[in-house]
Parts: sequence; C-alpha cells; structure tokens
Amino acid sequence: QVQLVESGGGSVQAGGSLRLSCAASGDTYGSGYMGWFRDAPGKEREGVAAIYTHTSSQFSGSTRFADSVKGRFTISQDNAKNTVYLQMSSLKPEDTAMYYCAATTRTSYALRALDTSVYNIWGQGTQVTVSS
Repeated sequence: QVQLVESGGGSVQAGGSLRLSCAASGDTYGSGYMGWFRDAPGKEREGVAAIYTHTSSQFSGSTRFADSVKGRFTISQDNAKNTVYLQMSSLKPEDTAMYYCAATTRTSYALRALDTSVYNIWGQGTQVTVSS
C-alpha cells in the first residue's frame, strides 16, 4: 500500500524558514507528479507546489508553483530516498495552514499539477504556523 509521510512542520516567526519532507513508499514515487497543498482556515485547499518525479522522462524535475509562493518556496526531490521537499522561506502569517503532500498514479506530464483532482494519494498533513 502506498503511503506518504510528511514531516517538518512547526511554528516560526514571519520571515523565517521551514522545510517540509514527504517520504513516499510503494511504487508512486518516480511515476508522476508529487505536490504540496495547504488548507488554511476559511479557504479552499490550495495547490502550493508540484514536481514531476517521473525518473525516465525528459521532464523529470519540472516544477510548478502557485503565484502566492513564487520566489519564496522551492520544491525538490531526492530519488535515492523517494522523498520530496518543500523549502519555505520568507514565511508570512498567511502561509499558516495544514500542509499536505500528495501523489498521483497518473504518469502524464501534461496535467494541471496544482489541481487537487489530479491527485489520488494524500498524506496526513503537517501544521505550519507563522506568527507576526
């Protein structure tokens, strides 16, 4: 059974940094997109960043970001560890949310990678709190 395990959340002051990790077990890693999403109070789930992990594709490592985090967040992969990271810098109070890692068993590159409907495997989430 495929599992995604997130770690690295916590509390930080505005302007600080955090790195989230998502370790994937099973066959999901290396087949398609993995993404990070967040749930903030009173808001719909938002796609934050995604990376195409298909190891044999010319597009492997391609990334997508929400406009709200461009220039502040980066996403990367470690193929040896089946792990995707979300490095968050210059954090703002509005980044406060529960962050979820997600993966899809769809292998296509041409997907709306920040759309929740693309993903069918979700982690349990990790809380990020940014204080002003």
